[in-house]
Amino acid sequence: MNPNWAADNLQTIRTLMERSALYRRALAPIMIYVGAVGIAGGVVGWRLAIDTSRGFVFFWTGVAAVALAGAYLLIRRQALKDSEPFWSPPTRRVTQAMLPAFLVGAMASGVMVYWGNDINPQSIFVLVWCWAFGCGIHAAGFFMPRGIRWFGWVFIIAGGLLLLAGMNPEKDFLHFIKSPHLLMASIFGGLHFAYGIYLYFTEKKATAA
Repeated sequence: MNPNWAADNLQTIRTLMERSALYRRALAPIMIYVGAVGIAGGVVGWRLAIDTSRGFVFFWTGVAAVALAGAYLLIRRQALKDSEPFWSPPTRRVTQAMLPAFLVGAMASGVMVYWGNDINPQSIFVLVWCWAFGCGIHAAGFFMPRGIRWFGWVFIIAGGLLLLAGMNPEKDFLHFIKSPHLLMASIFGGLHFAYGIYLYFTEKKATAA
């Protein structure tokens, strides 16, 4: 009997277990898609001059739904291409890890919709969404490549910087921005798009290696 037989089989089992636990879908097309949707949504919202608090929340909730639905469709297409189930254990764990923080953003949006235009400004919700999304991405990073967790921290830090900018009680802390839609486009759309481009080249190198 080969003395290394047990060690080789143990390594094979460990490798298979790691592959079943790690989320292995190609992230570059997903990030690029979400980034493009975010940028387009910001430009459309700005051009349509959706300035009311309720309209702002409704509009960006719709943009988020389009981005999320498209991301899962891309995941499903990758799963079909690899002859694997769409609702795999890694996909389920990633969704469960992101769900609590996404619910925080949804509940905050519900508050804005319920009280309508009595709450101002929309810029407060930009930082709330940054925190909620950053927490969700950071949680998902425990099941995905390490860089995802740092990507989540970028959103959390961005929300903190927006809060610091708003500490001047005499001015709306987005007085230097033409529109909160453009801020959403730059933060959510721009960061996703930039990270997607980065992943496109790094994933391509990893595949070639």
